Amino acid sequence: MPDTSALNTDQVTQATNTLAQIRDYLRTDPPAADMLPLLAPLLDEDTGVPILLGDILRSAARLVSQQTARPATAETLQIIEGLRDAAQEATDWHVLHWDIQRLTDQLSPAAEPPSAR
Repeated sequence: MPDTSALNTDQVTQATNTLAQIRDYLRTDPPAADMLPLLAPLLDEDTGVPILLGDILRSAARLVSQQTARPATAETLQIIEGLRDAAQEATDWHVLHWDIQRLTDQLSPAAEPPSAR
């Protein structure tokens, strides 16, 4: 069962710092074989960043919608809609999971060279 205790901004900052470390590491041009294991969990089709970010943005939109004064202003409604649109776009990135899987298969030492296929 997930821990649903209250989070603090330091924990979120730590998570974004970890993502920044991955970004910085990838900018050093490591071998693809070292990169793919890092990307696989980030882009997992069920628990990866796109799915989590989509869920986070949807939850934020729901909370704003529930807790805003009634009637909501046009600006607030626009923000809620923006969060929902961004959530859908982020979730759509889950298909990158399959690209990482195909790259892993192609770069596997057991994979046949392209000319032998």
